[in-house]
Amino acid sequence: MNPISRRKFVGTIAAASTFPAISRATNSDCSEAKLPPSFSALKTLGSRVHPIAADEFHARLLRAQELMSQSSPQFDALFLGPGTSLYYFSGIRWWPSERLLALVIPRTGQPILISPAFEEARMRESLLFPADVRVWQEDESPSKLVAAALADRGIRTGRIGIEEGLPFTFFDHFRAAAPSYECVSGDPITIACRARKSAHELELMRLANEATCDVYCQTFANLKEGMTQEQIGDLVVAGFSKMHLRGDAMVLLGPSAALPHGSKQPRTLKQGDVVLLDDGCSVEGYPADVTRTGVFGKPTEKMQRAFEAVRKAQDAALNAARAGNLSGSVDDAARGVITSAGYGPDYKFFAHRLGHGIGLDIHEHPYLVRGSKAVLEPSMTFSNEPGIYIPGEFGIRCEDVMVVAAEGPAQLLTPGFQLSLEKPFGQ
Repeated sequence: MNPISRRKFVGTIAAASTFPAISRATNSDCSEAKLPPSFSALKTLGSRVHPIAADEFHARLLRAQELMSQSSPQFDALFLGPGTSLYYFSGIRWWPSERLLALVIPRTGQPILISPAFEEARMRESLLFPADVRVWQEDESPSKLVAAALADRGIRTGRIGIEEGLPFTFFDHFRAAAPSYECVSGDPITIACRARKSAHELELMRLANEATCDVYCQTFANLKEGMTQEQIGDLVVAGFSKMHLRGDAMVLLGPSAALPHGSKQPRTLKQGDVVLLDDGCSVEGYPADVTRTGVFGKPTEKMQRAFEAVRKAQDAALNAARAGNLSGSVDDAARGVITSAGYGPDYKFFAHRLGHGIGLDIHEHPYLVRGSKAVLEPSMTFSNEPGIYIPGEFGIRCEDVMVVAAEGPAQLLTPGFQLSLEKPFGQ
């Protein structure tokens, strides 16, 4: 783990606080040209970013075919529609619509791409390796085309894995057009491929999390009394834009932070408020997911006690997230710390699971939730985000992204855990 960068917030509002001097927010325009001066410290990632190349996408497809052969019983093909799995295995980004564009991966041989005929040329621009392209006209059935393409490969019966993101209507039409196939969940293949990240994927995720922490640091340093949640969010977006990244943050102030995903109640920042930022940017499609909670002013003893319990729970989760352990045991470890600190039982104050898998999707399998029997493997990545939520008062959540190591406790992909409520990013 890399130690967190030491940065000092600008100014003080009192001897006990590290947030900047109070001034009334008067302008919600946070365009790059009008960013606070300290945002000049934010630099683009530039040559540090290396996109996924064609051979890596192709290797993923070959791995899926290998797993289909090793499965008992075997899979004969995998059926995917637009979404992150399509991108993961092919490098093709495509939006979902009522017209089916599909990737069908047989157990052996070239993948099959099913495309609307009028989209063929544009789709081929994204094609990174050889594929059997089949197109359908507006008055034809793409489901019948899938079945015909499989039959041409000698696959007239067998098990077809359906990727979980495929809309039901396409699955239903395929099932009706090709009743000789057994349609089953494709999860054993897609999750097994996607859950373990390559060194390249981990580096992209690390960059996204580092950039997110850099923008959050500058945002906390430039909070002003009277700012709305929207104005603070605009500051985050503009910070990412300065780095030539796309990202945002959910901003929760005061009692709104007692609801893990916030409230519709509009709020403006005032002395003593909890300030919670959650989400982040993405790099080459790999998102960060970071939460930092600070206090605008001096935290109360009650806030401080909750923060200390949350941080100890993160430490316990990091230690429990070891290769070979069950994913549910990581939630157990963190929840045990919070319950022992007096914030129980069960979900009373720690209202959600400990964490989720993260990769191309910000939430993906497997999940760190009570009772989960998924076995942790090296290079699996998860959010580590315990929280304590006191209804009507405040919420404290700290969230970092971690990767399961080959040996020992998990390692962080964020620069480091939060240090305190007064100095979320150090000095």
